[in-house]
Amino acid sequence: MSRVVLEVDVNGEELFVVDKDILARLCGRIRRLVVAGAASAKRPPRVALHGFPGGAEAFELVARFCYGGGGCSGAVTAANACVLRCAAEFLDMAADAPEAASTAAPSLVSMAEKALEEMPHWPWHTVVDAVKQCQRLLPLADTTGAFDAAVAALVSHMAVPPPAGDATPTSSSPESSAFRFSCDTKSSSLSLRGSCISRTWWFEDLASLRPGTVERVAAALVARGTDHRIVARFLFYYLKCRIAGASAEDKKAMLEASVTVMSGLDRSAVSCKGLFGILRIAAPLKLTDACQQRLIAMIGRKLDHATLDNLLVPAPAGTGSLYDVSLVLRFLEAFLRGGAPDEPARLKKVGRLIDLYLAEVAPDPSLRPAKFLELATALPAPARDCHDALYRAIDVYFQVHGRLTEEEKMKICRGLSYEKLSPECCKHLARNGGFPTRAAVQALASQHTVLKSLVLRDPAELKPVAPSPHPSTGKRRETCYDDDGRGGAENDGQVILYAGRLDLTLENQNLRSLLDGMHWRVMELEKVCSRMKTQMTKMKARRAGSRTARSLPRMCS
Repeated sequence: MSRVVLEVDVNGEELFVVDKDILARLCGRIRRLVVAGAASAKRPPRVALHGFPGGAEAFELVARFCYGGGGCSGAVTAANACVLRCAAEFLDMAADAPEAASTAAPSLVSMAEKALEEMPHWPWHTVVDAVKQCQRLLPLADTTGAFDAAVAALVSHMAVPPPAGDATPTSSSPESSAFRFSCDTKSSSLSLRGSCISRTWWFEDLASLRPGTVERVAAALVARGTDHRIVARFLFYYLKCRIAGASAEDKKAMLEASVTVMSGLDRSAVSCKGLFGILRIAAPLKLTDACQQRLIAMIGRKLDHATLDNLLVPAPAGTGSLYDVSLVLRFLEAFLRGGAPDEPARLKKVGRLIDLYLAEVAPDPSLRPAKFLELATALPAPARDCHDALYRAIDVYFQVHGRLTEEEKMKICRGLSYEKLSPECCKHLARNGGFPTRAAVQALASQHTVLKSLVLRDPAELKPVAPSPHPSTGKRRETCYDDDGRGGAENDGQVILYAGRLDLTLENQNLRSLLDGMHWRVMELEKVCSRMKTQMTKMKARRAGSRTARSLPRMCS
């Protein structure tokens, strides 16, 4: 029988001249291409294989396998199992094909799959090479299951002690250098340093993987039950190694892959500092909406670990503002959605942080009153035990925004709880001309109510305090109150309030003096109004001789 020559063009890289009958017997795809081109007058016949996995090198391996009759011993090795499995899928070399079934030798598909089953027993670096190989074989590596097998083998290797000679991290390991995306969890303490090194020996070998592969490996680690802190540390280390010098598109892919995995980790496993580092790098990259939402949600859950510097994110270009207040509001929404109101300690910590942030953004002349009020009232009442810091921020805002109307100022003042202001702040507010008069009166009235409630409180609810000397005389000063709030000489049912803790007489005097000051301000305004009325009357009289004077609006009643 004469030998029929077939030319095979592989990806336009190289032209192979092979025996048509030998390859067509085991490769269904080539057999169909030959039949389809039989009507062509071209001799010798030629077929083109576009997108062939592994290129010319892989096709040569397949051709050798076919020329060996399908039973070539040692054709499939650890180094080529993945690529041969994908090449066999591409060429349709399944074992159940009629032509392949007529041979007693096993098919290339079955031989490659058997090799992949042994992958967990391969050396570490061979498995890493197989994973990198699968990256270049997509999507066939996915459809054949080769990629899943390689990732599973990789993860199984991570669970055992490091290979000989790899136990000590190199100079670029996460334990031996301070990197931007630092992990601020307790796992980085010296007491745990040794155990962390033994569990992170593989970081450097995987830092060169593509973002999609890193996401896949990290997700497999989480599914296997790996410590979430180790997974988070690896992702930050990966970003540290790859972000510098990468293109904008590559940076975006790396950040989105890392954020996707981190969003499924425990809250305590992810570094707050690292998340803000990701936010800073992602600002000009325009991440997908879903990724942006995940990042904001993670930062919101960790907001009680943030610092003021973390929150001072510059506003987007073109807004005219100094800081991105809207972004901080989104952090707060995520924080409150995460169940923070049920944790008073975390809530109060964020309350103090927001007060610092308010003081920092209050001098911004472009910050609208509605946005400032929204930020000031974003947290529930239990977040602040004292409103002094909030008052000082509002005071600065009023000083910078001098054109605010009284109504706008009163709206902002509604965010204040006057009962939570200290006496000193109440005094300052009452004498502060930048605040509306109604706010000053409300503050004084609320302080008077607080003091009155202390005096009239049921003695059983108050705890006696130890005697303390008066700061000025050194003698103990006491006042006794009975159940009706009146002074008495009986000890039963009475509570002793010492001047060292609360001097009600002094406080009442201070309130009286503040009210007197308010009364004086009102009188001064009445005098000014009276003078204006007198001047207007004189002007009206001077013009009466020349023309009929118009009635003027009444200035004051």
